[in-house]
Amino acid sequence: MSGPLSARLAPVLDALPDPAQDPGPSGADALAKLLSDAPAARCGVPDVTDRAVWDAVPEAVRAEVLAQAAAELDRPAPVPAASAWARTFRDGDRGAYEGQARALRERVTLLALAAVLTGEAADATAPGGCPHLDAAADGLVAFAEASTWCWAPHDRFTASRGELVPDPDQPFLDLGAAEIASLFAWADRALGPHLDRRMPGLRRRLRREVDRRVLAPYERIRDWHWIGADGSANNWNPWIVSAVVTSALLLCDDDGRRARLVRLAVRDLDHYLVALPDDGGIDEGIAYWFAGACRVLEVLDQLADAGGAGLDARDLPLLAPLLRYPQRMHFGADHYVNVGDAPARLGGGRPWQVVFRWGERLGQPETAAHAVAAARDAGGIAATGGLGRSLSALADGRWCRAVTGAPAAAEAGAEAPWLAGACWLPRLQVLVARESAGSPSGLALAAKAGHNGEHHNHLDVGSYWVAVDGRPLVVDVGRPVYTARTFGPDRYAAWPFQSAWHNVPEPGGGQVPGARHGARDVTVRLDEAGAALHAEVSGAYPRGLVARWERELRLERAAGGEPAQVVVEDRWQGPRDGPLMIRHVLAGHVESGRGWATVTADRGAGLRMEWDPEVAAAWVEVRELDDPLLRESWGDRLTRVTLTVLEPADSGRIAVRWRRSD
Repeated sequence: MSGPLSARLAPVLDALPDPAQDPGPSGADALAKLLSDAPAARCGVPDVTDRAVWDAVPEAVRAEVLAQAAAELDRPAPVPAASAWARTFRDGDRGAYEGQARALRERVTLLALAAVLTGEAADATAPGGCPHLDAAADGLVAFAEASTWCWAPHDRFTASRGELVPDPDQPFLDLGAAEIASLFAWADRALGPHLDRRMPGLRRRLRREVDRRVLAPYERIRDWHWIGADGSANNWNPWIVSAVVTSALLLCDDDGRRARLVRLAVRDLDHYLVALPDDGGIDEGIAYWFAGACRVLEVLDQLADAGGAGLDARDLPLLAPLLRYPQRMHFGADHYVNVGDAPARLGGGRPWQVVFRWGERLGQPETAAHAVAAARDAGGIAATGGLGRSLSALADGRWCRAVTGAPAAAEAGAEAPWLAGACWLPRLQVLVARESAGSPSGLALAAKAGHNGEHHNHLDVGSYWVAVDGRPLVVDVGRPVYTARTFGPDRYAAWPFQSAWHNVPEPGGGQVPGARHGARDVTVRLDEAGAALHAEVSGAYPRGLVARWERELRLERAAGGEPAQVVVEDRWQGPRDGPLMIRHVLAGHVESGRGWATVTADRGAGLRMEWDPEVAAAWVEVRELDDPLLRESWGDRLTRVTLTVLEPADSGRIAVRWRRSD
């Protein structure tokens, strides 16, 4: 397959023999030459001895990292245990192991950052003096000695044997392995000189383990499911491929092999790029933009840094709309339109420096401004989701100054230039519109059509969100903590994935999964008066349940003395079986009466919902939340308001109006 990246880099890639035909060294080819001469030194992150860079990190950031590192040193190191790994198969709890593995990665990341910032060093025989470096090395060795880096639900090799103990000689290359390979590569890059002095032999061990668990399996097995050669590529592809590229550039000392790995990676990454819609949409959701699409940008930076103009593909046309996705999904503060499995509140740990750098590179100042504001809302720049990302952020003086300096005039006020009046992603079939462009103030509507075979799919064709002053009150629940059942045939047994807990009709039954179950006849209107999405959604439901269901979702801006409002109008035709209901999931304090309901946020504005009481009656129920991820977004409860049509017929109409209610 030839995708956009392979085509762009063809003059270099085509000069390298196919690995299947020539598996031996080929150091004379063009790509190997471009990537020779210590590419690690060109990765954009200097090692610990470059004190001019690391001593220039703003003092507030340095103090925060060192304070967190001191607290971490006072805690025992997490231990990813075999019994915890086995729980995936025993009771479905995958978090018991993955949580400990994540905590250990984060510990090593934090202590490595502290060791870089302090520049601490000591000889191998010295009794002390390197608390951060020593503890980081301990964590690296713990991972090096672990039986597996794979997360239990992913390890098809162990499952196929019917065993609960992974075989170190048969490593499965997954997201967990990619994370640790990246950690090893960046620790080696940043701390290498001091590790050589303090812990001789550790860097050789890091290389051996990455080779054995990641690079060799990647070369040897060419039909990994996550490559997505059948058109199914999702975030796994760039997540793992980026780790391969990082490991090849930073840890591989053989020029010919390094070039072969990069060539394979480019061609594999193309499967993901080909699968991306040209509108820049990510059906997996905003959090997975950083897991997948953002890693594409990082790989392209690495290739250009390592190989110069011959490997610079940062002008691909699809990158500009892809880069705009986070700002297009932004409601306000840390609230985002959370399609797929994304959380409603994005939180910290995101590499906004990548968005900032690319926004400036592609001439998208509003994108760069959003990145700065988002990083400030997240509360810092050091924790960005991995050691490499954190090092890149701290080494970028321009980024550090932008985030820690005084806010620009627009950022200090209500203006947010990245918030468009309306945007429509036709491939993703998601509309976002707001009362006033450039400001989170007032009403905002997000609506989706789509189908029920999307990546990280929820049964949500025709669903919508309404936010007030940047805070969603008519909401998508989001995803709970993943279990062993989340990505299997029982996915939709979990209530947050069901259509009954999305803002959709229920014409006698709920929606069903599958790409053939989706919206038809989708049209969008965008003008000064507002925005509207119209779709026929009967196809999202079991065949024959209802002949036709048309849904229109409109944002009507204030005009003629009337305030702005969101209108949801449903029309149906044809025989149906069972009660006819319209679901609404609300976040906040809810009150209701005949023909109305209100939802009010804590310390914020509210919405008033109105409908014809002669047509439908409301049933209000509270759902107490015990899932930690859902509580992070919504607190301790959500409320569902279900409108039941009083006298359903074979055809009819119902309209719901939402207006601001302070």
